[in-house]
Amino acid sequence: MSSDPLLQPYQLKHLTLKNRIMTTSHEPAYPEDGMPKDRYRAYHAARAKAGIALTMTAGSAAVSRDSPPVFNNILAYKDEVVPWIQRLTDACHEHGAAVMIQLTHLGRRTGWNKGDWLPSISAGPDREPAHRAFPKLAEDWDIARIISDFADAAERMQAGGMDGIELEAYGHLIDQFWSPKTNRLDGKYGGQDLESRMQFGLDVIDAIRQRVGPEFVLGVRFTADETIGKTGITPEIGLAMAERLKASGQVDFLNVIRGRIHTDPAMTDVIPVQGMKSAPHLDFAGSVRAATGMPTFHAARIPDVATARHAVAAGLLDMVGMTRAHMADPQLVQKIIEGREDDIRPCVGATYCLDRIYQAGEALCLHNAATGRELTMPHVIPPAIAKKKVVIIGAGPGGLEAARVAAERGHDVVVFEAASDPGGQIRLTVQNPRRREMIGIVDWRMSQCAARDVDFRFNTWAEVPDVTAENPDVVIVATGGMPAMRLYETDEEQDLAVSSWDIISGAVKPGRNVLIYDESGDHPALQAAEVAANDGARVEVMTPDRVFSPDIMAMNLVPYMRALQDKDVVFTVTRRLLDIGQNGNRLIATIGTDYSDLQEAVEYDQIILNYGTLPLADLYFDLKPHSVNLGEVDHDALIAGRAQTVASNPAGRFRLFRIGDAVAARNTHAAIYDALRLLKDI
Repeated sequence: MSSDPLLQPYQLKHLTLKNRIMTTSHEPAYPEDGMPKDRYRAYHAARAKAGIALTMTAGSAAVSRDSPPVFNNILAYKDEVVPWIQRLTDACHEHGAAVMIQLTHLGRRTGWNKGDWLPSISAGPDREPAHRAFPKLAEDWDIARIISDFADAAERMQAGGMDGIELEAYGHLIDQFWSPKTNRLDGKYGGQDLESRMQFGLDVIDAIRQRVGPEFVLGVRFTADETIGKTGITPEIGLAMAERLKASGQVDFLNVIRGRIHTDPAMTDVIPVQGMKSAPHLDFAGSVRAATGMPTFHAARIPDVATARHAVAAGLLDMVGMTRAHMADPQLVQKIIEGREDDIRPCVGATYCLDRIYQAGEALCLHNAATGRELTMPHVIPPAIAKKKVVIIGAGPGGLEAARVAAERGHDVVVFEAASDPGGQIRLTVQNPRRREMIGIVDWRMSQCAARDVDFRFNTWAEVPDVTAENPDVVIVATGGMPAMRLYETDEEQDLAVSSWDIISGAVKPGRNVLIYDESGDHPALQAAEVAANDGARVEVMTPDRVFSPDIMAMNLVPYMRALQDKDVVFTVTRRLLDIGQNGNRLIATIGTDYSDLQEAVEYDQIILNYGTLPLADLYFDLKPHSVNLGEVDHDALIAGRAQTVASNPAGRFRLFRIGDAVAARNTHAAIYDALRLLKDI
C-alpha cells in the first residue's frame, strides 16, 4: 500500500472511499432538459475511471419549482430524474468511485422570470445583488412545502443509487435562514437567536432522515465565516453552527466554506482565480475540523498535488476537493498513482469554466478542450495506425496543442516559429504578474512535446519552400494574428493610434492622457489600461457597447477592478470612436454614439486601439494550391469528431489546415479545440 497521504482510504460511515481526493459539487451546465444525460454521465465517468474517490455531482440540483436554476442545473424535483441518476451512479460505481449529489433551494439566489415564473423566496426581503430579484418573505406554508421538497428530492437520489447527498447551505436558502444578515423572520425560524435561525435547516435534515434512513450519507456545505463581522456569521457563530450540526446526530460530514457569494467580488474571494493566493481558506477549514472532530471536506483553489497532500498530511482535511484541477486534467489521480505528477496538466486558474456558466454557457476548461466533450474528444490520445510527417507553423497555444496531439499519435513533428520562444499571445498575457500562471499552458505542452522528440525551429520565418522541403503529409498553419488597427465606421488604418499589444509588451510607453478604445471587449484593453495607470497616466476606457469588457467575465473582471479603481481610470460606454486627427503633438478624437447623431471632439495625447486581430495567413494561402484538400474543412466531420477526408485536389502533396487566430480572432480555448479535433484523427 502506498504511503502517500492522498492515496490512503477513508471510511465515511459505511462507505469506504479509496483515496482522499474528490471533486466538490459543481454544475458544468451539461444537463439536457434538466436531466444528467449522456454528456453529463461521460464527464463524471471519465474522472471516476481515472481513480477519483468521490465525485460530487450538481452544484446544485433544485428541489423545488420556485428554485428555478440560474444556469442549466439538474431538476431534482422531477421523478424522471431517477433513471438518469441511476445511469450516472452506475457508470461511476463501475470504476470504484463513490457518487453523491448536492441538493438545494436557491432562495433569493435566482429570479422570478425563469422557469414557472414563481416569486423567489427567502427569509428576508432584500434582493441578492448578483441575481437582482426581490424575494417574497417565506410564509409558514412555504417552509413546510420546501422541507417536504427536500425530503422528496433526497428520496429520489437514494432511489437513483447515490451514495449520499450534500445540502448546499452557503448563499442559498438554508444559509439565508442561518445568517443574521439575511434572516428577517420572526418566530420559530427567525430572529437573532441562532437556534431559531438554524431550525429550518435542521428540520430539512430531520425530514430527509425520515425518508432515507440512518445509513444514507448526508453532509452539509456551509459557510462558517461570512467575513463581514458581527452583522453576519462570525467564526464563533460558524463554529457553534458546526457543533449544532454535529449534536443533531444526523450529519455525517461538513464541507467548509469561508465568505459570501452574493456579488462577483465576494464569490471571487470564495473561489479565487489566478493571481490570488492558493488555498486561502484551508487553515480555517482545518480549524473547524480540529474543533468539532467532524469529517471535513473543503475546496477553494487547491490547484496542485503538493497543496492537496499537505491538507491531508497536516490533518486539516479528511477529503480534499480538487475540482478545477480535475477539469484541467481528469487523470490527475491516476498520474499520482503511477508516479507521473510532473505529467499532470496544470490548472492555470483562468476560471474560464466558472465564468462561462455564470453567463449561461457551459463549463469548459481554457486549455483542455476534451473536458465536457468526452463523447467526441479523447483525454488520452490513441496512437495512429501509420506514422506521418506533420509540419506546424506557429508555436502559440494552438500550434503547441497540434504538436502535442500529433506527437502522441506517434507522428514525426516539426514546428516552425518566427519568435525566439513559444507561446504566441500568451507571452503578452503573462506580462501581467497576476496572470503569470497562464504560462503553464505553454510549459506543459512544451514538456509533452520534449518527451516525444518534437523538432522545434525557433527564429524561423517559414516560407513555402521551407515547408515543402520537409515532405509533409499534413501542414497546420497556426500563425495567429496581428492587431487590427482600423475603425469599423471609417474602415481606415489608424496610423496615429497604437495597439494594446504595443503597451502591454512595452514597445510603446504610455502617454499621460490616454484613451483606450475597446471594440473587442477582451483582456488586452484592461491589461493595457493597467499598464498605463500604473505608469501614472489618466486613462479612459471607451466602448460603443452598453457595458465595458463583456468578454472578461465576472470573476476575471474582479482583479482588474481592484487594480484600477484606486487610480485615475474612468469607463465610458455607448460612445464610438469615429476618427483620429492631429493638432500638433495632440490627438483629436472624433467621438460619436450609435444611439444618436451626437458628436464631439476630445483631445488626448495617446489613443490605444483594441479591436481583435486579423489573421496572419499569407503562408496558408500560398500553400493552398499545393494541398490535397485546398485547405477545405469538412464541418460535419469536424463537429462529429470524425477524420477529415476531403480530397478535392488529387495533385496535392499534403493536407492543409489552419487553426486559431490564423482563421479569425477568437481565444485560447478555440485555438486548442481546433488543434485537438483536427489532429486526433491524423
